[in-house]
Amino acid sequence: MNTLFYDLHIHSCLSPCGDDEMTPANIVGMAKVKGLDVIAITDHNSCRNCSAALYHGEKYGVTVIPGMELCTSEEVHVICLFPDLKAALDFDAYVYERLLPIKNQEHIFGKQHILDENDIQIGTVENLLINATDISFDDSFELVKSFGGIAFPAHIDKASTSLLSNLGFIPPDSVFKAAEIKNRGDSQMLQQSHPYLLKCNILFNSDAHYLEDINEPSPQIDAKSNSIGDVLNSLADYNS
Repeated sequence: MNTLFYDLHIHSCLSPCGDDEMTPANIVGMAKVKGLDVIAITDHNSCRNCSAALYHGEKYGVTVIPGMELCTSEEVHVICLFPDLKAALDFDAYVYERLLPIKNQEHIFGKQHILDENDIQIGTVENLLINATDISFDDSFELVKSFGGIAFPAHIDKASTSLLSNLGFIPPDSVFKAAEIKNRGDSQMLQQSHPYLLKCNILFNSDAHYLEDINEPSPQIDAKSNSIGDVLNSLADYNS
């Protein structure tokens, strides 16, 4: 097994709340500088900056997992990670059709720019990406699995847009095998209060919207290798 430093929840400038400096090249470059082995690009309801990030991952020797932060119909955020770019973009197209069709207003919400491998803008997303979709929390996990990916609830201890803030409990028929906790100091308390979490891989991601907020090389996961497939398999394993 290999011990890997990770950050599996990072927003690019495609997210309207992401800083303009959060370009694919800058994100992967910062991950390399900080000594991270694996990262995931997880913009709100979109995967369209993953292609450029994967290019830079190859260039810098950092494993980049294409992903998304899905906003469910209950406005619970769920991290979705995929084995390859095609699966991610197929899921992107599925989600966009189920996103509330409200146009983005850049002067209010921020830019939603799609960049190429040279950090040149090649497009923009018309509908506001931070809105809810019509995909329920309960349905999201099997849905992501049908696209070949895995999913886990984001920042479950956050005061908004989280599983515990919006639903108030962990559904007893839940199937997720990992969970993200925002504040490390809350992990033991949360596991005691919600025993379901005792059988989950607990992750500490940055939810970075600014370059300086990307994880330092501290949180670790063990995987057979640093390949996307082995990392996803590790996250999906209760005993990893």
